[in-house]
Amino acid sequence: MARPRDLFTAAYWADLVTEAERGLLDFVTIEDGLGLQPSHFLDPDERTDQVRGRLDAVLVASRVAPLTRHIGLVPTAVSTHTEPFHISKAIATLDYVSTGRAGLRVQLTARPNEAAHFGRRTIAAYDGPATRDVVSDLFDETADYVEVVRRLWDSWEDDAEIRDTATGRFIDRDKLHHIDFEGRHFSVKGPSITPRPPQGQPIVSALAHYTVPYRLVARAADIGYITPHDTDQARAIVEEIRAEQTAAGRADETLHVFGDLLVFLDDDPGAATARRERLDELAGHPYTSDALTFAGTPAQLADLLQELQSSGLTGFRLRPAVVGHDLPAITRGLVPELQRRGAFRSAYEADTLRGLLGLARPASRYAVATPA
Repeated sequence: MARPRDLFTAAYWADLVTEAERGLLDFVTIEDGLGLQPSHFLDPDERTDQVRGRLDAVLVASRVAPLTRHIGLVPTAVSTHTEPFHISKAIATLDYVSTGRAGLRVQLTARPNEAAHFGRRTIAAYDGPATRDVVSDLFDETADYVEVVRRLWDSWEDDAEIRDTATGRFIDRDKLHHIDFEGRHFSVKGPSITPRPPQGQPIVSALAHYTVPYRLVARAADIGYITPHDTDQARAIVEEIRAEQTAAGRADETLHVFGDLLVFLDDDPGAATARRERLDELAGHPYTSDALTFAGTPAQLADLLQELQSSGLTGFRLRPAVVGHDLPAITRGLVPELQRRGAFRSAYEADTLRGLLGLARPASRYAVATPA
């Protein structure tokens, strides 16, 4: 069911995303990175018995987009070592290809081996407070990165394309704007070379584990993914993010906070636990995750999600432990269970990802309001 021979084929990814859409899920996130997957968080390894290598997440999303109609597509893009101009253009293009279903999961990296791929900066091995300062600076850089991306999406007004054959003008040049961003990390003039995306602003999301990334979520994101291990911890994290959101001047904006869970899902709870134990045995050590790991039945997972929701979470991002097994278990087991409880949609109710998430389409910050 893991289909290891198909990992680097378009059909593999198309099958996963169409399965997710069959289950009426809001969106899928697609992982990416700037180095081979390691067994440990910071250090590369020499293992050859595990999957190594990956396809570009934005390109995978663009390939899958024409095969789907409703589900959102949220590839991961690494802000460290890359340029916001390129990512803004790529996600805007994805929004066109998907007719308004694109998003972005922004991620940074503090891995020294990945910095070595680019040669622009040196990141020391993790050694305590000094490195924590570097990581904090990387989060500040990521916040600026997202701000540049968002400004570039706004740099074309919605009606900048006029296609006026009489005057021979394709665009109204007065409706393309320099963003003139000047910061400690980036200096970007703009405008973008891609017209404003169909959603205006595609969704921006980020995974956060402690105060500094919570602040990034509050300052720059539409969705924050958090990893509480119980309801009390979830409530405390949500309260901290809401306080940071207010401090960032965004108290009146919708900011979703989703709980992440790693799931082993079977009709028999013993089977789910046995699968987890077998995978631990094959790996040679127990699997550990930043997120709460669940092993059980769809009904048990539905109970847990509803309990966690009482903490103020506005949704969940479920990580299928074995994608080929646990994704269909979510779409064909968990989703019907939630529907029976009146806790999940029975049909898609919007054509864009912003619409599915209850977010209005924003006006360009550079558009001049015209009197009625």
